[in-house]
Amino acid sequence: MTAQAPAQTTAPQMSARNWALLLLLGTVWGGSYFFARIAVSEMPPLMLVMFRVSIAALVLQAFLAVRGPSFRIALPLAGSFFVLALLNNVIPFSLIFMGQTEVGAGLASVLNATTPFWTAILANMLTADEKLTPVKLTGIAFGIAGTGVMIGPGLLTGLGGPLWAKLALIGGAVSYGLAFIYGRRFRGVPPTAVATGQLTASTIIMIPLVLTLYEPGNLFSFSGNIWAAVIGLAVLSTAFAI
Repeated sequence: MTAQAPAQTTAPQMSARNWALLLLLGTVWGGSYFFARIAVSEMPPLMLVMFRVSIAALVLQAFLAVRGPSFRIALPLAGSFFVLALLNNVIPFSLIFMGQTEVGAGLASVLNATTPFWTAILANMLTADEKLTPVKLTGIAFGIAGTGVMIGPGLLTGLGGPLWAKLALIGGAVSYGLAFIYGRRFRGVPPTAVATGQLTASTIIMIPLVLTLYEPGNLFSFSGNIWAAVIGLAVLSTAFAI
């Protein structure tokens, strides 16, 4: 009886389809900074947040109604959705849009790319099973550097702007990190249901806030280019990106 060589395990390979999907996702998410930079040239940041989350929520509610799963499976977590909405939508979107009134899309995307760094720091502090390692820190550094390389020379032209705007963008990244940790409680819930729940909760938060701060008659007094950017931001870079 001859001995058999031990089976060798190999790391899973990325297929061409997976690479294409990854590139598409990066383009769609990256496009959010382009759309937002256009929109905030006329539309106040909080108003833009309201339109982004409300339009995206409507699109996803329609998607669930047609394709499923039923949104009812997420209703027991309704209260938690409002916390996730604040951490993953309301706070970071508001801070990022405020920052983008003064900072270009390239720098905004690089500062947002620090999200994994802040997530790792927060997870190291707040969880027992997600501790920092040299490998994680190295991967995060390469990710941030890679974002800067992909943007290219255009990044250098957008390095100006006031400190508060850059801190606002970093604050958005920190909020995303907190949202990632809080979102662990939604394990087992379909991602589309989670996204729909948080965006719906964000809409419920933002509509009364915006109606308190702005005259209702001023909500739709923007040019066609601005509305095109808002639709692109809400539908492509938010609902579709989910």
